[in-house]
Amino acid sequence: MTTTSGSAAGMPSGMTTSTATSRGRFGFPEPTQPAKKSYVFWLLTAQLVFFIALLGPAIVGIGIKIQSLVAAGVISEDGATGAAAVLGGFGALFATVANVVFGRLSDRTTSRFGRRRIWIVAGTVIMTGAFLIMALAPSLLVATIGWSLAQLGANMALAPFITTIADQVPSFQRGKITAAIGIMQNVGILGGTYVAQAFTDQLVIMFVGPAVLAIIVMVVFAVVLPDRQLPEAPPRASFRDWVETFWVSPRKHPDYALAWWSRFLITFASFGFTTFRFFYLLNHVGVEERDIPAVISTSVLIYTIGLIAASYLAGWLSDRLGRRKVFVWSSTALFAVGTFALIFVQDVPTFFILEALLGIAYGFYVGVDLALVVDVLPNPDDSGKDLGVFNIANALPQTIAPLIGGVLVYVSDPGGNNYALWFSVCAVAAVIGALAIFPIKKVR
Repeated sequence: MTTTSGSAAGMPSGMTTSTATSRGRFGFPEPTQPAKKSYVFWLLTAQLVFFIALLGPAIVGIGIKIQSLVAAGVISEDGATGAAAVLGGFGALFATVANVVFGRLSDRTTSRFGRRRIWIVAGTVIMTGAFLIMALAPSLLVATIGWSLAQLGANMALAPFITTIADQVPSFQRGKITAAIGIMQNVGILGGTYVAQAFTDQLVIMFVGPAVLAIIVMVVFAVVLPDRQLPEAPPRASFRDWVETFWVSPRKHPDYALAWWSRFLITFASFGFTTFRFFYLLNHVGVEERDIPAVISTSVLIYTIGLIAASYLAGWLSDRLGRRKVFVWSSTALFAVGTFALIFVQDVPTFFILEALLGIAYGFYVGVDLALVVDVLPNPDDSGKDLGVFNIANALPQTIAPLIGGVLVYVSDPGGNNYALWFSVCAVAAVIGALAIFPIKKVR
């Protein structure tokens, strides 16, 4: 596949034409017409509500749950940071496996309801039930089981949900729509933190309430989605086929592999901070525990404002100019600078300023990165599987970062507050992630 001028096909000059012409075994062509407005509206609405439900608990709820177990004497105060690492790490492991497996299953689903719908709805229902387990958990073990099942359900839904972009959105529209997806995700994070702040002492409402609303919205999205039914059953998958579900050859698809590693490294850096943000504010910045939910909510608001502005601009410019790479590598490098600067924060106002910088950097990233990824997918028949494999780069660091960070923060600091070492490692990872973008050839 080569990069050529696509103006004759109605695409901006410089965009790859492969995404507009390739067909898989089942004859599904890449879309060439603008996505339906009803699909786009409910895609964005579902993204917003789903991430309010998922990431409010992830960002604030886990810390609050662990502190409730500390107050109950179930976990020691010195073990709280390690408990957050264990809970977050196991949850991300389940997310990694579920995203790939259910992405592949949605590619192969022969239901008369289409390939994606049933998984989107079923996963959201499972996530909601798991949140109830977590909210009521009397121990770290049960809380970890609840969070792991929630991640399994969430990614059962998310894998086919995101794959609908490859199914429904043409290349020349992907920058704007993936930018809007990134905006909705981060507005959802903001909404989730405010929900968590409002219901700090009512864990069932905090964890379960938004998830019930997510079920309703995902059902509406599934109804509106113009999901395509497989015309015939795919060949029976062998054990080797399922093992290879977790693999896309970097030799055959080097651009995909480079994009994978770039996403892995910036996600590693991002979750290297967010996993420990509650305890970073408590122990490094010196915020009183009772004030942390409010500080996080305000910081996420600032972050989200910067992200929305940057993401919208990046998505619009990317489609307009027919370029992806410059936005991805430069934003990843800026994110590395912001991550390293966290070491020097000593007060809340400075923390807010740095959150604005990180929001702008990540906004430029999310405004373009998913569009770049969809442009380099190897096979339209396996878009769910390939996006699932790609999401390993998004989920696996969420397992690895808490576990590695949970060790490094204790180096030379028995209290678990060596954030200088840990954030330096995260910043270096982000820099390498920026460099990985340069060799990509299929996308400008």
